[in-house]
Amino acid sequence: MTRDEAFEFLDRTARGIAETFGSSCETLVHDMGLPSHPILSIYNGHVSGREVGSTVDILGNSRELDDDALKTDFVNLYATTPSGKQIKSSTFHLIGEDYNLALGINFDFTALTFANRILLDLMSADADLQSAMWRGGEDRLADLFDQCLTAVGKPVNALTKADRLRLVALLDQKAAFSFRKSVPYVSRRLGVSRYTVYKYLNEVEQHREESKHDSE
Repeated sequence: MTRDEAFEFLDRTARGIAETFGSSCETLVHDMGLPSHPILSIYNGHVSGREVGSTVDILGNSRELDDDALKTDFVNLYATTPSGKQIKSSTFHLIGEDYNLALGINFDFTALTFANRILLDLMSADADLQSAMWRGGEDRLADLFDQCLTAVGKPVNALTKADRLRLVALLDQKAAFSFRKSVPYVSRRLGVSRYTVYKYLNEVEQHREESKHDSE
């Protein structure tokens, strides 16, 4: 591949990438064979404010590069332009016998940063709705538990199994177990395991079914 062919290929690639990714994507071809590595072609140059012939890099620097930098590809690196734009930058080299050309891609994501902040603000909330609702539900559940305990007529520490079954049955009648975290709450108030509360609920349901059949 001759130098002209190499340049034509890179220039065509640069133009295609710029058109594909839009005005926020600057693409250019550098002549890395010259100490000042001037820009041979550039698309969407408004991103960095450069034009054909410019010898400054995306950082606004104009300096000679060491041998490694003249042949090393740099992929997906972060940069900030002198005007404060936030850039994702990549450079790819195409080296032949009498040429060293480089394709530069600089994507300006500054607007995306602002958009991300707006999205974060839109998605942020002061508290979890379910937790907030549970705090209100816990107060209601506590009232129901106290009402049912009063109906049983004994303090918790004096309840027999039959009393606990009756209490659970009363709570079930009042739809107390439709509340989120109701079983953990009842198990804590009764001083029994969650498994025991579920067992009581099963016994209450079985008794209800047996009573239904007897009445039939």
